[in-house]
Amino acid sequence: IIGKKRKFGKIFLNSSARHRFPKKYSSSDIALLVKTDNSHARLSGPATKTILEREHRIFNKTAYSNVSQISVAHLYNLRATNQYRSHCLTIKKTQSSKIPIGERRKPEPESRPGFLRIDSVHQGDYEKQKGVYHINITDETTQWEIVGAVEKISELCFETLLKDLIEQFPFKIINFHSDNGSEYINKVVSELLNKLLIQQTKSRARHCNDNALAECKNGAVIRKHMGFVHIPRQFAPAINQFYKQDFNVYLNYHRPCGFATIIKDRKGKEKKVYRLEDYKMPYEKLKSLDNAEQYLRDGLSFKQLDEIAYEMSDNDFAEKMQKAKEELFKNFKHRPQEMMVFTSFISHAFVD
Repeated sequence: IIGKKRKFGKIFLNSSARHRFPKKYSSSDIALLVKTDNSHARLSGPATKTILEREHRIFNKTAYSNVSQISVAHLYNLRATNQYRSHCLTIKKTQSSKIPIGERRKPEPESRPGFLRIDSVHQGDYEKQKGVYHINITDETTQWEIVGAVEKISELCFETLLKDLIEQFPFKIINFHSDNGSEYINKVVSELLNKLLIQQTKSRARHCNDNALAECKNGAVIRKHMGFVHIPRQFAPAINQFYKQDFNVYLNYHRPCGFATIIKDRKGKEKKVYRLEDYKMPYEKLKSLDNAEQYLRDGLSFKQLDEIAYEMSDNDFAEKMQKAKEELFKNFKHRPQEMMVFTSFISHAFVD
């Protein structure tokens, strides 16, 4: 290019065209290859070449005279052309199966209770035996938390437990949000929520924080009190009874939760700050909402809930809950002493 500039004073393209080999196989030959591959569901190269040769040599089809001479290597080159790929039926991308259950979006509670976040926690395997499953449901606004246990994740077992857990909330349920697990995204759960007039939503792709509140409660509550050691699934009814009578009452009336205060700087950037006055019981948070009585279930009043909340002090009820948990763990036949020591260690190691 520099030599041309010096010799002629300007740069120009070469007038002579590059040498190109003539095309031996035309679009009609590619169409015959497509027809053959579609009919036989795309066999290997040697098998396809054998069929092309037989079409011309044995069955006397003159249209195959040219393409029957193709080599196996060049046959794969023709399969990579745009004409072949746009007409061949055997090359398809994996089609995602869309399940029309639940809307894929993040709920917007707008300081209203009744927007639930749900997740499940497995209590481990031992000698190829599945452990119990904990079902953790948390309200996004008040952090009101209801926990249950089920023997296995199946539609038959899950439906009865889920209905009982929803009924334990003192306020009306508006939204039910979960991840994309099959234990929540199925027809049984969808029909149950439709009967209760509850909207169902599910987490969005590439938005790992959509269900962050439930994930946080899994570690700070479930793992802290129940540990990581395997619990046989036949103890699910006993764990459920403990949850309903003691543990859920403790979580909502006697255990403080942090509610962040959002502060904006001069540039408009938001920052979450947890102050001392931001720590409240979920029941206190519910009562502090504007016109809170409108959210309660029919036939329920704060006077009735006050009797539960102030019957015992926080420390007294926490001791009562711990004794009930110890009695529950004594009934576990599988390594009860190790489980007690391990859960005691976990309760001191976790920080809420």
